[in-house]
Amino acid sequence: MIIQAFREGGPFMFVILAFGIATFAFVIERYYSLYLKVKPIPAQWLSGVRDALMRGEFSQAEKLAAQSANPLTPILVKGCQVMQRGGSEEEVQARMDEELSKGIHNIDRRTAFLSMFGNVATLVGLLGTIVGMIHSFAAVAQANPMDRATLLSRGIAEAMNCTAFGLLVAVPALVAYAIYQNKTDHVVHDLTQATSEIYHDLVFFFDRSSTSSRSRSSSVRPEANA
Repeated sequence: MIIQAFREGGPFMFVILAFGIATFAFVIERYYSLYLKVKPIPAQWLSGVRDALMRGEFSQAEKLAAQSANPLTPILVKGCQVMQRGGSEEEVQARMDEELSKGIHNIDRRTAFLSMFGNVATLVGLLGTIVGMIHSFAAVAQANPMDRATLLSRGIAEAMNCTAFGLLVAVPALVAYAIYQNKTDHVVHDLTQATSEIYHDLVFFFDRSSTSSRSRSSSVRPEANA
């Protein structure tokens, strides 16, 4: 039944089949990337790293960061490396923002394809239906008046196969897109919020270091005057 309907749908059915295979492949790939490959940020791990940063132990913080394979790890490592070589606050922010952009891109780079596959499959199905109906009406115009009703109904039924198969590809693609996009938004939100918290800890360290330097300078001046 399905094979017969596929054959009757015309050449556009092969285009829809190609998008169906691509949709299936991307659904599997996105599930692996978002649910299996991307690890959640452990709260205890993050707390330990932040404590080390607050104490100014950047080497220890980098070692702790490398112990967990989650999207925040490269951002933390990069921030610790810049701090260890005496980078400024602006440089730390720039390098962390670069790593954050890379992380978001790696998480979100293929999800939108599912929406495109669903929309294109629907449009190709409609195109195949329209082309099939044009051919059907052309055949009816040259047919015997007694056979026109039968030929017309048969031609329309065959043309509708493209729309049906297009929707069979589009509906799962769009549903998967909605689910994966929601998951992507949650992962990106958690990553952005954790990065902001880490950067604020580093800003506090800069402010604390600046205050300590001013305090030492003010305590040295009276002795110099004496």
